[in-house]
Amino acid sequence: MTLINCIAFIRLAGFGSSAFATWAPKTFAYYASYLRDLLVHDARLILNWANSIFATATFNFGPHTLCFRHTDSGNLPFGWCAITALSKFDSKRSGHLVLWDLKLVIDFLPGSMILIPSAILKHSNTPISRGEKRYSFMQYSAGGLFRWVDYGYQTSEGYWAGLDADEAMQAQERRARCWSMGLDMFSMLEELHVNN
Repeated sequence: MTLINCIAFIRLAGFGSSAFATWAPKTFAYYASYLRDLLVHDARLILNWANSIFATATFNFGPHTLCFRHTDSGNLPFGWCAITALSKFDSKRSGHLVLWDLKLVIDFLPGSMILIPSAILKHSNTPISRGEKRYSFMQYSAGGLFRWVDYGYQTSEGYWAGLDADEAMQAQERRARCWSMGLDMFSMLEELHVNN
Protein backbone atom coordinates (compact mmCIF):
# COMPACT_ATOMS: atom_id res chain seq x y z
CA MET A 1 0.00 0.00 0.00
CA THR A 2 1.18 3.53 -0.76
CA LEU A 3 0.29 6.69 1.14
CA ILE A 4 -1.86 7.78 -1.81
CA ASN A 5 -3.96 4.61 -1.36
CA CYS A 6 -4.18 4.86 2.44
CA ILE A 7 -7.81 5.44 3.46
CA ALA A 8 -6.80 7.97 6.13
CA PHE A 9 -5.08 10.20 3.56
CA ILE A 10 -7.90 9.72 1.06
CA ARG A 11 -10.28 11.05 3.71
CA LEU A 12 -7.97 13.90 4.76
CA ALA A 13 -7.51 14.90 1.11
CA GLY A 14 -11.27 14.91 0.53
CA PHE A 15 -11.94 16.85 3.72
CA GLY A 16 -9.38 19.52 2.78
CA SER A 17 -10.89 19.85 -0.67
CA SER A 18 -14.46 20.00 0.72
CA ALA A 19 -13.47 22.65 3.26
CA PHE A 20 -11.86 24.63 0.44
CA ALA A 21 -15.07 24.38 -1.64
CA THR A 22 -17.13 25.52 1.37
CA TRP A 23 -15.03 28.51 2.44
CA ALA A 24 -13.63 29.65 -0.92
CA PRO A 25 -16.14 28.51 -3.56
CA LYS A 26 -15.01 30.95 -6.27
CA THR A 27 -11.35 30.02 -5.89
CA PHE A 28 -12.31 26.34 -5.77
CA ALA A 29 -14.20 26.74 -9.07
CA TYR A 30 -11.14 28.46 -10.56
CA TYR A 31 -8.97 25.49 -9.51
CA ALA A 32 -11.54 23.04 -10.93
CA SER A 33 -11.59 24.79 -14.30
CA TYR A 34 -7.80 24.78 -14.61
CA LEU A 35 -7.42 21.23 -13.35
CA ARG A 36 -10.02 20.04 -15.86
CA ASP A 37 -8.23 21.84 -18.72
CA LEU A 38 -4.89 20.40 -17.63
CA LEU A 39 -6.20 16.83 -17.44
CA VAL A 40 -8.02 17.10 -20.79
CA HIS A 41 -4.87 18.47 -22.42
CA ASP A 42 -2.62 15.68 -21.10
CA ALA A 43 -4.39 12.38 -20.40
CA ARG A 44 -1.17 10.96 -18.89
CA LEU A 45 -1.62 13.13 -15.80
CA ILE A 46 -3.06 11.37 -12.76
CA LEU A 47 -4.75 12.98 -9.78
CA ASN A 48 -3.39 12.13 -6.35
CA TRP A 49 -6.98 11.58 -5.21
CA ALA A 50 -10.27 11.69 -7.10
CA ASN A 51 -11.87 13.55 -4.18
CA SER A 52 -9.35 16.42 -4.03
CA ILE A 53 -9.01 19.56 -6.14
CA PHE A 54 -5.38 20.11 -5.10
CA ALA A 55 -2.70 19.13 -7.62
CA THR A 56 0.08 18.53 -5.10
CA ALA A 57 0.53 16.94 -1.69
CA THR A 58 3.47 16.87 0.72
CA PHE A 59 3.93 14.40 3.56
CA ASN A 60 6.37 15.45 6.30
CA PHE A 61 7.28 12.60 8.63
CA GLY A 62 9.69 14.48 10.86
CA PRO A 63 9.49 12.99 13.41
CA HIS A 64 9.85 16.60 14.60
CA THR A 65 8.39 18.48 11.63
CA LEU A 66 9.16 22.16 11.98
CA CYS A 67 8.87 24.97 9.48
CA PHE A 68 10.45 28.36 9.92
CA ARG A 69 8.76 31.63 8.97
CA HIS A 70 8.14 31.55 5.22
CA THR A 71 5.68 32.01 2.39
CA ASP A 72 5.14 29.37 -0.27
CA SER A 73 6.09 31.66 -3.14
CA GLY A 74 5.71 28.92 -5.75
CA ASN A 75 2.00 28.53 -5.02
CA LEU A 76 -0.79 30.43 -6.73
CA PRO A 77 -0.69 33.89 -5.04
CA PHE A 78 -4.42 33.90 -4.22
CA GLY A 79 -4.58 30.13 -3.83
CA TRP A 80 -5.11 28.14 -0.68
CA CYS A 81 -3.06 25.48 1.06
CA ALA A 82 -4.58 22.83 3.35
CA ILE A 83 -2.24 22.14 6.29
CA THR A 84 -2.89 19.22 8.65
CA ALA A 85 -0.96 18.50 11.86
CA LEU A 86 -0.53 14.82 12.65
CA SER A 87 0.92 12.56 15.38
CA LYS A 88 0.93 13.15 19.12
CA PHE A 89 2.12 16.28 20.91
CA ASP A 90 0.82 18.66 23.57
CA SER A 91 -0.59 21.49 21.46
CA LYS A 92 -1.05 23.70 24.54
CA ARG A 93 2.72 23.74 25.09
CA SER A 94 4.20 23.21 21.62
CA GLY A 95 3.58 22.81 17.90
CA HIS A 96 1.63 26.06 17.59
CA LEU A 97 0.84 27.47 14.17
CA VAL A 98 2.09 31.05 13.80
CA LEU A 99 0.50 33.38 11.24
CA TRP A 100 2.96 36.28 11.35
CA ASP A 101 1.10 38.84 9.23
CA LEU A 102 -2.05 38.37 11.28
CA LYS A 103 -0.11 38.36 14.58
CA LEU A 104 -1.76 35.06 15.55
CA VAL A 105 -0.40 32.07 17.43
CA ILE A 106 -2.84 29.16 17.20
CA ASP A 107 -3.07 26.01 19.31
CA PHE A 108 -2.88 23.56 16.42
CA LEU A 109 -3.97 20.20 17.78
CA PRO A 110 -2.97 16.91 16.16
CA GLY A 111 -5.59 16.21 13.49
CA SER A 112 -6.35 19.91 12.97
CA MET A 113 -6.51 21.30 9.47
CA ILE A 114 -6.33 24.91 8.36
CA LEU A 115 -6.67 26.50 4.93
CA ILE A 116 -4.48 29.56 4.34
CA PRO A 117 -3.28 31.54 1.32
CA SER A 118 0.26 30.29 1.95
CA ALA A 119 1.90 32.19 -0.92
CA ILE A 120 1.16 35.55 0.70
CA LEU A 121 0.73 34.76 4.41
CA LYS A 122 3.93 34.26 6.41
CA HIS A 123 3.57 31.15 8.54
CA SER A 124 5.59 28.79 10.71
CA ASN A 125 5.14 26.44 13.62
CA THR A 126 6.81 26.29 17.01
CA PRO A 127 9.04 23.35 18.03
CA ILE A 128 7.48 20.45 19.89
CA SER A 129 8.66 19.25 23.27
CA ARG A 130 11.29 16.60 23.79
CA GLY A 131 9.96 13.09 23.28
CA GLU A 132 6.99 14.26 21.20
CA LYS A 133 6.38 13.69 17.50
CA ARG A 134 4.81 15.95 14.92
CA TYR A 135 4.10 15.13 11.28
CA SER A 136 2.24 17.18 8.72
CA PHE A 137 0.28 16.73 5.52
CA MET A 138 -0.24 19.57 3.07
CA GLN A 139 -2.20 19.98 -0.16
CA TYR A 140 -1.70 22.88 -2.56
CA SER A 141 -1.37 23.77 -6.24
CA ALA A 142 1.70 25.40 -7.74
CA GLY A 143 1.20 28.69 -9.53
CA GLY A 144 3.20 27.30 -12.43
CA LEU A 145 0.37 24.89 -13.28
CA PHE A 146 -2.04 27.77 -13.78
CA ARG A 147 0.51 29.69 -15.87
CA TRP A 148 1.16 26.53 -17.93
CA VAL A 149 -2.53 26.46 -18.90
CA ASP A 150 -2.70 30.24 -19.43
CA TYR A 151 0.40 30.12 -21.63
CA GLY A 152 -1.06 27.49 -23.94
CA TYR A 153 0.69 24.51 -22.29
CA GLN A 154 4.19 25.84 -22.79
CA THR A 155 6.92 27.39 -20.69
CA SER A 156 6.89 31.04 -19.75
CA GLU A 157 9.91 31.60 -21.97
CA GLY A 158 8.20 29.96 -24.96
CA TYR A 159 5.00 31.89 -24.40
CA TRP A 160 6.60 35.33 -24.15
CA ALA A 161 8.97 34.63 -27.05
CA GLY A 162 6.00 33.80 -29.29
CA LEU A 163 4.18 37.10 -28.71
CA ASP A 164 4.45 40.17 -30.91
CA ALA A 165 4.61 43.63 -29.27
CA ASP A 166 0.81 44.14 -29.13
CA GLU A 167 0.17 40.64 -27.76
CA ALA A 168 2.90 41.12 -25.15
CA MET A 169 1.33 44.40 -24.03
CA GLN A 170 -2.10 42.75 -23.72
CA ALA A 171 -0.58 39.84 -21.79
CA GLN A 172 1.14 42.29 -19.41
CA GLU A 173 -2.20 44.04 -18.83
CA ARG A 174 -3.89 40.69 -18.05
CA ARG A 175 -1.04 39.85 -15.71
CA ALA A 176 -1.43 43.21 -13.91
CA ARG A 177 -5.13 42.45 -13.30
CA CYS A 178 -4.36 39.06 -11.74
CA TRP A 179 -4.21 40.43 -8.17
CA SER A 180 -7.56 42.15 -8.53
CA MET A 181 -9.09 38.98 -9.96
CA GLY A 182 -7.62 36.94 -7.11
CA LEU A 183 -8.99 39.32 -4.47
CA ASP A 184 -12.43 39.17 -6.08
CA MET A 185 -12.43 35.40 -5.51
CA PHE A 186 -12.27 35.76 -1.73
CA SER A 187 -15.73 35.33 -0.24
CA MET A 188 -17.45 37.37 2.43
CA LEU A 189 -19.29 35.51 5.21
CA GLU A 190 -22.63 36.84 3.95
CA GLU A 191 -21.99 35.28 0.53
CA LEU A 192 -21.08 31.94 2.06
CA HIS A 193 -24.25 31.93 4.16
CA VAL A 194 -26.42 32.64 1.11
CA ASN A 195 -24.66 30.02 -1.02
CA ASN A 196 -24.95 27.27 1.60
